[in-house]
Amino acid sequence: MSKQAMAAGAWFFLTLGVLAPAIAAPADSGMPQRLRRAESFLGVHFDFHADKGCADIGKDLTPEMIEYLIDEVKPDYVQCDCKGHPGRSSYPTKVGNPAGGFVRDPLRIWRDVTARRGVALYLHYSGVWDAAAVEIHPEWARIDEAGKRDWRLTSVFGPYADRLLIPQLEELANDYGCDGVWVDGECWATERDYGEKVLEAFRAKTGIESVPRKPEDPGWLEFSEFCREGFRSYLRHYVDEVHRRAPRFQIASNWAFSSMMPEPLSAEVDFISGDYSPTDSVDTARFEGRCMVHQGKPWDLMAWSFTRTDGIYSTKSVPQLQREAAIVVALGGGFQAYFPQRRDASIRRWQVPLMAEVARFCRARQAYAHRAIPVPQIGLIYSGKAFYRASQRLFAAWGGELVPLRGILQSLLDAQDVVDIVMEHHLKTRMPEYPLLVWPEWNWIEPSFREKLIAYVRDGGSLLIVGPRAAKLFEEELGVKLIGEPSQKVNGLAFGDWMAGVKSDSQAVELTDRATPFGRLYAAAWPNQNDFAGPFEPAASIATLGEGKIAATYLDLGERYANASTTVARDFLHGLVRALFPDPLVTVEGSHSVDVTAGRIGGKLMIHLVNTAGPHGDASVHIFDAIPPVGPLAVRIRAPRPRAVVLQPGDRSVSWTYDDGGIVRAVIPRIEIYDILVLE
Repeated sequence: MSKQAMAAGAWFFLTLGVLAPAIAAPADSGMPQRLRRAESFLGVHFDFHADKGCADIGKDLTPEMIEYLIDEVKPDYVQCDCKGHPGRSSYPTKVGNPAGGFVRDPLRIWRDVTARRGVALYLHYSGVWDAAAVEIHPEWARIDEAGKRDWRLTSVFGPYADRLLIPQLEELANDYGCDGVWVDGECWATERDYGEKVLEAFRAKTGIESVPRKPEDPGWLEFSEFCREGFRSYLRHYVDEVHRRAPRFQIASNWAFSSMMPEPLSAEVDFISGDYSPTDSVDTARFEGRCMVHQGKPWDLMAWSFTRTDGIYSTKSVPQLQREAAIVVALGGGFQAYFPQRRDASIRRWQVPLMAEVARFCRARQAYAHRAIPVPQIGLIYSGKAFYRASQRLFAAWGGELVPLRGILQSLLDAQDVVDIVMEHHLKTRMPEYPLLVWPEWNWIEPSFREKLIAYVRDGGSLLIVGPRAAKLFEEELGVKLIGEPSQKVNGLAFGDWMAGVKSDSQAVELTDRATPFGRLYAAAWPNQNDFAGPFEPAASIATLGEGKIAATYLDLGERYANASTTVARDFLHGLVRALFPDPLVTVEGSHSVDVTAGRIGGKLMIHLVNTAGPHGDASVHIFDAIPPVGPLAVRIRAPRPRAVVLQPGDRSVSWTYDDGGIVRAVIPRIEIYDILVLE
């Protein structure tokens, strides 16, 4: 048995006794207890980004409206508007910049009702992005690369946090008694700052005199990291100071320490959260949730309850939003949905039944999912350090930098593989727990991390490298010689008896005796397109290294799968996975439209099955109200003999057998949206 298998086995038995943390909450004098965010599972978010034109705030917001919401949805917490990107507060603040006018104080109404009902109240508050603060205090603005003041973004190196942000959060915590804040417009909005004092500090720290203003300039990486550290310092400062002044006030900085900020926690935020894309939401949630799972903090994701395309808003259907919730819940996270408030801070009553149905769907699965411990199977490596070298922005990946990573994830999930996204810091001590690690098209690697990956393979692990530039980083270990340079070509990718055209970067390769070819790449010049004719190159190779195996593909697959997927590319990558990792914990056959995740709560193993069929990724389909069911599914699980195998929710019986090889086999006739196979 390899060291990786032994580590995985030890992990299995250790987690049998791990229980989810007990729910506890502080008691308010004379009020019901409210859950902390760490204990919360389900929430509702409202905001409307008030501005100077909002003159009737509070006019139509009533306690009865909020009571109705709580009675129907039964949320653990509510997030309501407080201050959006325009920088105007939607309550009569004494320390900030209020909106146009107030009929009533909506925040008092929200707090009074939620406190009376034992529901936590958080605030939507825009941080770095604060147009009013910049308008009133131009000296607080970030300076762009052309030397102009930003009309919307404050400088994280300036006095904004001390002069406005911290005093206002203290007001919300101590004067209003709110439970916490969800700070929007933060890492993803922060940009490089060319303010005079910032540049002086950069020169003093680095010795670089000529400040870079575009990616090709010398010192660009150093200046980018200097500005990133400026955001980290800003975040640490205000979080620590608010916690000092209001110790029980809980803070999240939207998208901090997530896919947009892929690094270890460096600030004492209380939870991690983000609002994922209103369109292509299923694929986005698949990715974003996996980026948060291993960050060591309570986490949740927020779905938009509507689509917004070409300025047209449409509310999603119940099954559409239930499936978006299912993706998040199956990963062990908390779920919330975003509903816009009206400009007077009231809510749309007609939308409450939608959230109520979604809430019932989530609650039925909470006991089998929330805060579950993921079972390590395939670790897809998100290299935060490689990402920061490639990213056009400081944090957000809006230049397409993560499309290849997302494409590889989607390909693996479409093959029913159980996949975690892991970053370098996640693997410091946990690398041996993963039977297979995947290095997906990152073109740069930190030398020390490379050595750790090689040691992992030599000790019995398996490493799959995707793409020719990534393969170049491990050329010697792969037992190959790459010829020339990668270039974009149209190739016929052949696997088994089928082939498909792939337009991506590829490279010719020579294999030594150590490497075994896998798959074929045919030249796709006319007239031999899409034909098993003419010369071909190895599409991939596999080699033994120490006690383990290392493999690579010599064409890029991620971007093409994300934007032009084929079953051949999916099956080719999955074939490599099975060659390296032949005996996974769970396999599912019967449909490629099902996401499979595995987690444990106490002594129970949960196999989560989420139906991903339907047009959720079709940009031309905004709202749909039917998801085609999938099944029957044949599920094979490697596990000790269970006492029972049931399908949840509903304690439904399942036809199952157990053989002497330690395999549970179950048949699930049909999955509508999301069911959980529970082994007790």
